[in-house]
Amino acid sequence: MTTLTKIGNSQGIRIPKLLIQQAHLDNVSLELEVLENGLLIKPVNNTGRDAWKANIEKVMSKNKGLKDEAYLEDLLNDNDLEDWQW
Repeated sequence: MTTLTKIGNSQGIRIPKLLIQQAHLDNVSLELEVLENGLLIKPVNNTGRDAWKANIEKVMSKNKGLKDEAYLEDLLNDNDLEDWQW
């Protein structure tokens, strides 16, 4: 349990380390959403390409025996975009 604490002209809360770890909020940007009965705190989803390789490798590692490096390289190869007219 926690309470609001005055921080300058604002207020804040202290979140126990265990809850931060369980909610995967370590060292990430946070998004706040007002709900009918409270406040939802969630990590900002990274939709940029910088996380694609790590995410693909994570999915492929869960499917042991199905890992295919050539397939991974093909997914990450965006050379075909050089000829594309934007």
